Amino acid sequence: MSGQSWRITPARRVRGVWRPPGDKSITHRAVILGLLSRGATEIKNFLEADDCLRTLQMAQQLGAQAERLGAARWRIGGRGDEPLREPTEVLDAGNSGTTTRLMAGVLASHPIFSVLTGDASLRRRPMRRVVEPLQRMGARIDGREAGSRLPLAIRGGELRAIKHLSPVASAQVKSCILLAGLRAAGVTEITEPTLSRDHTERMLRAFGATLEVQICSEGAHRVRLRGGQALEAQRLTVPGDFSSAAFWIAAALLLPGSDLTIEQVGLNPTRTGLLEALAQAGVHLEWSTLDEQAGEPIGTLRVRSQPLGAMHVGGALIPALIDEVPILALIATQAHGTTEIRDAAELRVKESDRIETIATELRKMGAQIETLPDGLRVHGPTPLHGAEVQSYGDHRIAMTLAIAGLLAHGETLIHDTACVQTSFPEFETLLHELVERE
Repeated sequence: MSGQSWRITPARRVRGVWRPPGDKSITHRAVILGLLSRGATEIKNFLEADDCLRTLQMAQQLGAQAERLGAARWRIGGRGDEPLREPTEVLDAGNSGTTTRLMAGVLASHPIFSVLTGDASLRRRPMRRVVEPLQRMGARIDGREAGSRLPLAIRGGELRAIKHLSPVASAQVKSCILLAGLRAAGVTEITEPTLSRDHTERMLRAFGATLEVQICSEGAHRVRLRGGQALEAQRLTVPGDFSSAAFWIAAALLLPGSDLTIEQVGLNPTRTGLLEALAQAGVHLEWSTLDEQAGEPIGTLRVRSQPLGAMHVGGALIPALIDEVPILALIATQAHGTTEIRDAAELRVKESDRIETIATELRKMGAQIETLPDGLRVHGPTPLHGAEVQSYGDHRIAMTLAIAGLLAHGETLIHDTACVQTSFPEFETLLHELVERE
């Protein structure tokens, strides 16, 4: 199971005690705020995956001093009150949309010129949603399709605060504007229809910033940040990544006789919508919140195999499980009844069109699954069989298909699996360490 393809054989069960790798979203933000802070930030449980290493490399190009202290431990020397160093080379985000959109806000707020690009997949993804508010703040940005696609040429400088009404709940858009707002004149305000992931707000507070968060009418959320605030370096431990844990939660639920304990996992409620969806299905998980790191709750989950009912997932729950929809679709193939996932049209502009790709590939394995304009309809329970499938270069599709292969009868061959390195390098190893086969 190495190189560009994996061969997955059926599993008997998953058992053990496991700590997930560091949360990807939080690792990105720790590097970026470390870059902007006074002093040296020390980060433990740093996710050393390609996406986060792209952010780290970019921070170095912009003048941060980065030192690896050991496995998954880094020290980031920040720029503090000094402007970022103007990069001499193009800034390449690889496949990382988070790197691109968050760093766009940082670059726009400093008096430097930069060019931001990514791989072929990232160059197809929409960027107008961050470019437009940054231009309103005073940044000069140009790019393909009137600034809608990478590469982007950004000439930053003095910005003015804006009030931004976001049509969708997007943590990347919100974070981009907040990071730009750190150096903008006035109070930057972002309102979104429902609360998206709030890692940026939590980490800004941990680094010494003051924000105001309000719940508005009809469930809308607003965050306000006054420009000119200084950040102070921190020592922090990144919680285990809930999105990485989701694949193994699914495996433990669906393979009879499984018993898996997941330790030190992040339990931020804006990330754990999967647990709410599973509660609809009648799933009982043992969990406890133990501590906080950088404002993030962490705890332990114990997952044992059990029967599931159908789920109806949509509305305000979607932002809290948007990355877990592919694995939720797989879970739904084994649930009793018809599961509907709606209001998830955002999935069509991820690394792949995740609505189409997960439906297409799971059908090859025997799933009864229909695509909807904004989601999926899945009928279950349905036995799965091994098949030859494709990841479309999308790490979450590849990992979902690997878990499907553990459940299926016969061998599953998954093509184009190198993409998993962007977020979960140890996933392939866990297919041996946590899995018991016949």
